[in-house]
Amino acid sequence: MQTADKSTQTLAIHINGIVQGVGFRPFVYKLATSLKLAGTVSNAGDGVHIIATGSTSSLLDFTQRVQLEAPPMADISSIATEELTAPCDHNQFIIIDSRHQSAATVPITPDIAICSDCLQEISAPENRRWGYPFTNCTNCGPRFTIIEKIPYDRPYTSMRHFPMCAQCEQEYNDPLDRRFHAQPNACPTCGPQLSWHDRNGLEITTEDCIGSAAQSLAEGRIVAIKGLGGFHLAADATSNEAVALLRLRKKRPAKPFAIMVRNQEKARLFCSISDKESNLLTSPQHPIVLLDKKSNHHLADNLADGLGMLGVMLAYTPLHALLLDHPAAPDALVMTSGNATDEPICTQNQEALHRLQNFADYFLLHNRNIVTRVDDSIARVIGGKARLLRRGRGYTPVPVAVAQTSDMLACGAEMKNTFCIIRNNEAYLSQHIGELSHLECFDFYTESISHLQTILECTPQKVACDLHPDYPSTRYANRLQVNCTPVQHHHAHTGAVMAEHGIEQPVLSVILDGTGFGDDSTIFGGEIYIADRKGYQRKGRLSHLPLPGGDKAAQEPWRMALALLFQHFGRQGLNQQTLPHWLQTVSTYKREAIGQMLEKGINSPLTSSCGRLFDAVAALTGTCLEATYEGEAAMLLEQQAQLFATEQRAQNREPGTGYSPVPANAQDMVILDSLPLAQWVLDDLNQKVSPQEIAYRFHWWLIDGIGMLVEKVRKKYKINTIVLCGGSMQNKILFEGLDTTLREKEFTVYSGEKIPVNDGGIALGQAYIAGAP
Repeated sequence: MQTADKSTQTLAIHINGIVQGVGFRPFVYKLATSLKLAGTVSNAGDGVHIIATGSTSSLLDFTQRVQLEAPPMADISSIATEELTAPCDHNQFIIIDSRHQSAATVPITPDIAICSDCLQEISAPENRRWGYPFTNCTNCGPRFTIIEKIPYDRPYTSMRHFPMCAQCEQEYNDPLDRRFHAQPNACPTCGPQLSWHDRNGLEITTEDCIGSAAQSLAEGRIVAIKGLGGFHLAADATSNEAVALLRLRKKRPAKPFAIMVRNQEKARLFCSISDKESNLLTSPQHPIVLLDKKSNHHLADNLADGLGMLGVMLAYTPLHALLLDHPAAPDALVMTSGNATDEPICTQNQEALHRLQNFADYFLLHNRNIVTRVDDSIARVIGGKARLLRRGRGYTPVPVAVAQTSDMLACGAEMKNTFCIIRNNEAYLSQHIGELSHLECFDFYTESISHLQTILECTPQKVACDLHPDYPSTRYANRLQVNCTPVQHHHAHTGAVMAEHGIEQPVLSVILDGTGFGDDSTIFGGEIYIADRKGYQRKGRLSHLPLPGGDKAAQEPWRMALALLFQHFGRQGLNQQTLPHWLQTVSTYKREAIGQMLEKGINSPLTSSCGRLFDAVAALTGTCLEATYEGEAAMLLEQQAQLFATEQRAQNREPGTGYSPVPANAQDMVILDSLPLAQWVLDDLNQKVSPQEIAYRFHWWLIDGIGMLVEKVRKKYKINTIVLCGGSMQNKILFEGLDTTLREKEFTVYSGEKIPVNDGGIALGQAYIAGAP
């Protein structure tokens, strides 16, 4: 035992944050040993515990360097020290077994993309892990997807079925090895294995499963690949025929497919990549990043029809890297979720063989269980910052610190659903769940809530949900028989941005969105609020349009074009001679039926939705009459506007501005009147103005109009902080135009970065608002 003297001190140090499964204890061990400290370090349910004895100067150096030099994937949220009167019981520094004596409070580590060291090993013939597709270390590999409970130790993961061989055991127990306590540690001798199967599930004998998959993909086949958080359906992204076959089988006629490439150099062959996009693409999370396609990209033309951007991700597991490295493999692979439309991704082998049998020609399987299904994350650089559009692999379930919020479960929205659990002022936003109206997704939702509560060892006694009474998430919340607080949809959008940035004072909120249940018998979606955590006041909106057929109008944007024409011109606006020729292709019967609905107000609720206004202009310009996926009309209209702006700038001309916005006032509310758009667009079409220029003018009409409205509200209420949220804020032209305009007007502007501005962030906003003190 070390003897205490005047120059010796003993500290108990408690560290919380992302500090388990990231090589934190080996880091502490090496640092403490280098400073000649005695003591211990251990994992516990509430973080990492350190007892350290040494000179006062060494301990000071130690506590400073623990924070400054922590491993790349570590994220220290708090560090507390306490001086002890007695020295530790060891004369050296050691790592001791994990202990779990109290409720778990340590955050859970997300899955991490393969690191450069492991990548080098699987590529080196002399290395024992050469070509091994489950290679990992403390700096990379599966985490959240294999965890059953915490502490994060091998017996509590799906790797417990694979006893380590002697060599792996030695690495695992060596504090100086980068695989020290790497829970998924494995090698070809003792770890998970691949198998190759036909579409009927029969195993095909082969010495090279990856080679068989690469060759099949090169021949135009569809291969279902079991990955990290679920299955992908893979196809040759350079082949129109292979992509068309995948579209046919998946019944996905136009929705863009994301691609996977081996490395950033390959990605640059197909897309333009800025420095910030490069950093995002190569980050440890390896999300899908939306990038601008090059004109000579040599990819299949039907990957993202009508769009100038493409979702690209780099190989993030050794399996993906080995597949794309194979000489037979195509340069780029479609990697889309292994599921039928609106169902959750498959995770288990037998489940996939059953559900994906009609999609895939072959199956590349492995025998490591996926405990938690997690989709790929999607991100885009907008306004100079990386912004998550879908939060999943690599980011979930890293918590967001929130101020003074009660422990609770927030149940989220119906579409793009996520849920959120608040524990100890930390918000755990779940992975992307999907569309809850489908039974399989709802089952995934309830299972995920139960699993995360088990891992976090908490059962919140407060619940928050959407104001809409018919959302499956709302009905679920009401069945829990605990204190339940409904939160208006767009107030929750506002709350999500406030929570992420720690804003508690009142803000002006611009919410440009699809649809949300309002509080005045209309459907909200283009709003200006004054809001704080306790409530909101609606101070502005887009003018109302009827929504003929309700939700059907979002699938058939031509309905919204007719609604805009009807609202401005009356029934004569629907006459044959008034309509652009593309709207005349809609059958006379359908147009007549919509005319009667609008005239009589049958099944045509009023809406201020920005998304439906985009639909109206997209259909009126012939850009999109029928949408095959959510947001298609708006995305195509954004692309049209971008094409015009790019063409003008290529000719050294400024693209100009939009139509002149017409603000109005009604009942202490400012309104942006959208009805003149009908006349302006028709006039432009008659004067042979291109749809691209009309789309650009519409975008800037909306940007300038919102700018005018918020200035009017600020003048009256003296609030200068503004948040931008809602699904329409994923539109780069719209967001960047608003951001620039509002900053020029000296507003302080916030929006979502780590939290999606779409419905994927709703649950965090619900929790932040309902949990306010």
